[in-house]
Amino acid sequence: MRDLHLPLNQTQRVRLEAALHELQTLAPAAASAAAVTVADNIPVNHEDNILKGHGTTDQDGEVVATLCGVVERVNKLVYVRTLRARYKPEVGDIIVGRVIEIAPKRWRLEINFSQDAVLMLSSMNLPDGIQRRRTAVDELNMRAIFEENDVVCAEVRGFQHDGSLHLQARSQKYGKLQRGQLLTVPAYLVKRRKLHFHHLEQYDVDLILGCNGFIWVGEHVVVREIADLKEDEQKLSAEAETFTPIETRRHICRLANAVRVLSALGFTLTVELIIQTAEASVSSNVEINDMLGAEFYVQTAEREAKRRGDLLGKKR
Repeated sequence: MRDLHLPLNQTQRVRLEAALHELQTLAPAAASAAAVTVADNIPVNHEDNILKGHGTTDQDGEVVATLCGVVERVNKLVYVRTLRARYKPEVGDIIVGRVIEIAPKRWRLEINFSQDAVLMLSSMNLPDGIQRRRTAVDELNMRAIFEENDVVCAEVRGFQHDGSLHLQARSQKYGKLQRGQLLTVPAYLVKRRKLHFHHLEQYDVDLILGCNGFIWVGEHVVVREIADLKEDEQKLSAEAETFTPIETRRHICRLANAVRVLSALGFTLTVELIIQTAEASVSSNVEINDMLGAEFYVQTAEREAKRRGDLLGKKR
């Protein structure tokens, strides 16, 4: 529970503390044993000629932790993996960012990293879908593709010499995101998985879990083939006049509030847990705006403690 300030009454406070205590006791014993804080000694066998990695130092012949986290061992390498840290990008990560600047032949995006990311004009599909060299006309029309404050989904392609990220958005599933909500959560709550794009058919909503801690919840968009792009351009003016259905807006708000609740409680965000939280609010007749109230936070913590307890009981 990270900096959670709720107007809890005495009963709710006791229930929340009991649920969080149960969650702590259900944590794997191996993970608890490997947890260290600053200045803790890390037991190692010096005869193995171990390598001291990130978060460790040598003091009086002992290996001492310089960070709070979990001790990891890879062959002879010993390092400390922090549980709460800034986003550390890797090649292939799916990220969601916001355009902050349009520069010559590139866009600069804010992605919750120490440096801005760069999306080159040559690293994305043109509106006409034709693979060709980018011309001066394309550079002049960059603002017609993305402009400042647009929300964009892309993939990490690599790192530049100055440490900034190089993105690419050549697939049809990448590009501008519209008609939805952008949420910011701690990056460590989003684990790297094979699938980060989710279409929730029961809600007709797209959910994108960005590895950088930016989460997008928006109206479902059908991925068009290149042959349909010209037809889409003709319908652009008609699309501008249409609006997101009110029922879809309610679903977006409910799912977004579910993400906010789970993030505030410090739970790892998965599509299954987000859907369960949203469905629990419906079954409990909780209004969308009441999901951010103290009672629903307590109910969510109790529900997660019960789920993990049942899961642990089945494994035994």
